[in-house]
Amino acid sequence: MTDRDPLLDPAIDPAAMRKQYRAEGLAEQDLAAHPMDQFARWFEDAARAALHGTIYEPNAMVVSTADAAGRPSSRTVLMKQFDTEGFVFYTNYDSRKARDLAENPHIALLFPWHPLARQVIVTGTAHRTGRDETAAYFRTRPHGSQLGAWASAQSSVIASRTELDTAYADLQSRYPEDEQVPVPPHWGGFRITPATIEFWQGRENRLHDRLRYIAQPTGRWRVERLAP
Repeated sequence: MTDRDPLLDPAIDPAAMRKQYRAEGLAEQDLAAHPMDQFARWFEDAARAALHGTIYEPNAMVVSTADAAGRPSSRTVLMKQFDTEGFVFYTNYDSRKARDLAENPHIALLFPWHPLARQVIVTGTAHRTGRDETAAYFRTRPHGSQLGAWASAQSSVIASRTELDTAYADLQSRYPEDEQVPVPPHWGGFRITPATIEFWQGRENRLHDRLRYIAQPTGRWRVERLAP
């Protein structure tokens, strides 16, 4: 044993950790007119970086919700679709995030593409996707993931890992690989309609570029620059 304070080691001291962002900047004149077109540009960059092993799961995003009392919670989920209408992810409708959204539809998303010195921050509201859209996506999931949607009562307390594994094994017996798995009634998608979308580009000396699109009542978008 040693009495040395581990935080005196700069390798593991958060206050001593430093990284300069030397990426190119982000200028207003270079932005797409619509934020989802700008997102498509950056998402393509992130996807290409993933092909080279620079980024892991570029569609991973931090989803933040709050319950009716305003108590927040965050978790990482996978974005499965985006278009001019917004972003879509899927989950168990009995999960904590789904219960939060049933009480309070306001939501925030964060795409943390750190290797590119980029973030995209979204605020907006969430509503459930239709059952046809949910079923169409569910059919694209691997067989094991389809069974997992049934086996796990997401966010509920369980007695042990064995309980989860047993539930999954029972489903495997009932629905082998060649059997179609029905779509769980308690499982589906949320579509996030953005109110703001911020594009954050890291720059040297912490003087980052932050450009935020804000939805207007006319259906157009206004862009403003934020101080880093």
